[in-house]
Amino acid sequence: MVSERDSSRLKDTPAPARAATLTVAYEGGEERRGPVTMGQANMIRCVLRDEPEHINIHDVWPTPAGTGTAAAVDALRTLAVRHEGLRTTFPHDPGSAPREQVVAAAGAFTVTVLDHDELPGDAAVYAESLAREARGERFRLDRDFPLRVTLVALDGAVAYAAVAASHAVTDISALAVLKEEWLTLLSGGTLPALTALTPLGLAAEEAAPTGIRKSAASLRYWERIIRTGPQAMFAEPGAGGTEAAAPRLTLRSRRGARALAAVAERTGGLPATVLLTAWCALLAHRAGQPACVTAVPTANRHEPRLTRSVNTLSQDALLCLDVRVPSFDVLLSKAWGAALNAYRHSRFDAVSLWEMIDRTTFERGSRFARDVAFNDVSTLPTALPSSLPSGDETVIGPELELSWGEVQVLPTRVLTFVHETDPLLRLGVWADPALFPREQAEGFVVGLVRLLEAAAVGDVPLDTLSEVTGVRPVERGPDWERVDGSWVSPPAVAEALSRALDGVPVHVTTAPPPDGGSPDGAAGPGLTAYIAAGGGPLTPAGAHAAFMDVLPGRPGLLAPRRYVIVQDPPAEADLSDAWVRQQILSEGTGRDRRM
Repeated sequence: MVSERDSSRLKDTPAPARAATLTVAYEGGEERRGPVTMGQANMIRCVLRDEPEHINIHDVWPTPAGTGTAAAVDALRTLAVRHEGLRTTFPHDPGSAPREQVVAAAGAFTVTVLDHDELPGDAAVYAESLAREARGERFRLDRDFPLRVTLVALDGAVAYAAVAASHAVTDISALAVLKEEWLTLLSGGTLPALTALTPLGLAAEEAAPTGIRKSAASLRYWERIIRTGPQAMFAEPGAGGTEAAAPRLTLRSRRGARALAAVAERTGGLPATVLLTAWCALLAHRAGQPACVTAVPTANRHEPRLTRSVNTLSQDALLCLDVRVPSFDVLLSKAWGAALNAYRHSRFDAVSLWEMIDRTTFERGSRFARDVAFNDVSTLPTALPSSLPSGDETVIGPELELSWGEVQVLPTRVLTFVHETDPLLRLGVWADPALFPREQAEGFVVGLVRLLEAAAVGDVPLDTLSEVTGVRPVERGPDWERVDGSWVSPPAVAEALSRALDGVPVHVTTAPPPDGGSPDGAAGPGLTAYIAAGGGPLTPAGAHAAFMDVLPGRPGLLAPRRYVIVQDPPAEADLSDAWVRQQILSEGTGRDRRM
């Protein structure tokens, strides 16, 4: 079953009968200040760089029936006093990135109240649209309260809180904690004592010698993957650009949940690890890659003291799972160790990380593409059930349902959120439509369910994934080769290099590594570029720098390991042997220094 759902603001929505903006004062906290955390610094870079609708986050919080505006506001005030992160601002000079966070003891924030005489038929979708709209306004890091809250009410009774949030202070996990505590307060419950690390407490740990060693180890771990793994999971025809506007595809499936539980019981694996293994296996199969390289953002909450931290811990764990094994069970036996290794190396200084990435990719001649992200939030506190109760089937959920929702512009080609694994398997997937047209995107998520169902019965040979799942590897054509661990189109490399050098003739061939090895230490054949410079002052370093400038958004390109500058092209410019016979003016790796 496939349905269309659009969470953009509903047409013909009844206008609120009463609208008000309330100023909510709070006091009772402790004033503190100190350095920003690594996660805060990482997200602040994005906040200052990206459009607000792309980097801000949002959520919709339901309320118990009969909740009044005063109770809803009081609950928000309690959360502000309770959590230092919500009282945090980041003072900084214009044009600079904040290096310090300040926690206020007292302050104020505003809440918008929209009170209706009649709510639209799908009030939750209406609240979602309000939250998404609120994402479009940039948060001022030096002064703004990090939550932008709109209360949706009916005759004075609050039905939902539509929340937009600054990613510099919260992440999806933090919003889930706040949602759970919001419901506890409105239901008359008592919140437990705080045991999670505060942002300032985490910053102190990160600055200690042990924290510095962990950060350095994380950089070494990332460098190994970026230097030797696939430069992009989707280096294939049709892949281009650095951002994709993709609609959300939601899977809700009892079949998937039953199969996942059965695989976990049969193999003894954790359901989360089973699902991650199946997803990686199918993604690598579809991409035709020997490994699945994916960002796992929520993995940095695996420590108990961070699980319920109201803070932004948005630093990727980078998982590289080699799928060159015979069967699903063998892959599952490797996946937990690989995931745990990724989790251990998910705390790092963002500036140092990107300096390392820039250096490593310049030496390798690639551009690291964060093509894939897998965010399992199924174990986080949740408030909304899978479906609203209106009969037995609705309560339990559908056997398998696919629905399409809003479009988001994302710097990834496949983003997956795991919202629930029991009693439903519920996933939200955004897949680049240039690579996954709607039918193929639907086939991919249905194929995931089929893989789980097959693995529930017995071990699945990985060379049968096409037959088992209906998902087939991408077809690349004869111009594509695997070079330095990546899929590359040598003719496309030649065309891009020629264009970068103002149209001079270029020929690119695959050749064994020259004496002395490659500049990045890679084994096996690499690319050699022959460039007819016509006597111009071109050097290998100049050629490499020019090529690196055209790499962003071109995942099928990889820089040559060696640049050979000749005077003129041979008469038979399409033959490698003819280029080899030309007089060489200069040659080298081009990696001497950045230009």
